[in-house]
Amino acid sequence: MEILNGFEPSSIEKAVELLRRGDVVAFPTETVYGLGADAFNPYAIAKIFEIKKRPRFDPLIVHIGEKDWIFNIAGHIPPEAERLIDRFWPGPLTIILHKKDIIPDIVTAGLPTVGIRMPSHPVALELIKNLNNPVAAPSANPFGYMSPTKAGHVANMFRGKLELILDGGSSAFGIESTIISIQDGKIYIHRHGAICMEELAGTGEVIQEREKHGPCEAPGELPYHYAPHRPLKIVSSPAEIETSTSSFLGFKTPERNPIAKYVRILSQKGDMREAATNFFSYLIELDREDVDIIYVEKIPEIGLGKAMMERLKKASKKSRYITR
Repeated sequence: MEILNGFEPSSIEKAVELLRRGDVVAFPTETVYGLGADAFNPYAIAKIFEIKKRPRFDPLIVHIGEKDWIFNIAGHIPPEAERLIDRFWPGPLTIILHKKDIIPDIVTAGLPTVGIRMPSHPVALELIKNLNNPVAAPSANPFGYMSPTKAGHVANMFRGKLELILDGGSSAFGIESTIISIQDGKIYIHRHGAICMEELAGTGEVIQEREKHGPCEAPGELPYHYAPHRPLKIVSSPAEIETSTSSFLGFKTPERNPIAKYVRILSQKGDMREAATNFFSYLIELDREDVDIIYVEKIPEIGLGKAMMERLKKASKKSRYITR
């Protein structure tokens, strides 16, 4: 496994060569690191599922290098989608649209729709543009685990399973993209993410949360996800910590020191953007073999706090399921 500086042209060249021959490459985006393959190559896409141990019914997101590439892979583009693209692309917004046949069914789990986004990270864009094909990529983590925000996270998660990781530094947003679909002129949120509900509502569009039923239409819709190896419990304050052989993730500086063995604070002043940037990175740090449980302080469910709490609730459900 090589970790190369993604800002070097020679690194991009090597990554493109691997993608063209049907291999999988880890690369940075502004949200989290992705595990990418040529979106038009179903055999390469199958490798992603194998490496991640991801179920085939969980669709992938297709990343494009230019806005107008969307017309090559999606059918009708509603006017609401065009307005959101103008406002948020390149950036952490994934839009679910009806796909064209050029996108293999394995990418979309057999669904007639595909999630598409244009990332803003310069390394991701350079990689995709040089490949001159869209890249299908989920987060670069084993299925169900927390998403990586640094090249080192990816290396630790996939020892010996990848040829190349492009290092683009720490992810700026620290949580995955927001996923939406458009139906009857309304915007439905499938997954809260780096663009918060308030930002979407500020565009003047009608925003609603999608009710979860039927097949999985987008990544992150499964009830158990984003979980550390240790059990995770959400608490209202550090006073609820029951054992010192634990880790504690606080939202902002507590009034008194927690009794936990390891402590991280997402943002000393309670800044949501800073908290989101640190979110997965700190959780991965706290997921240690010498602790019994990770306690996480509730985050106010406003702005990016809603996305973080959505992930914590899924992680705590998976923890309860595993430890039964």
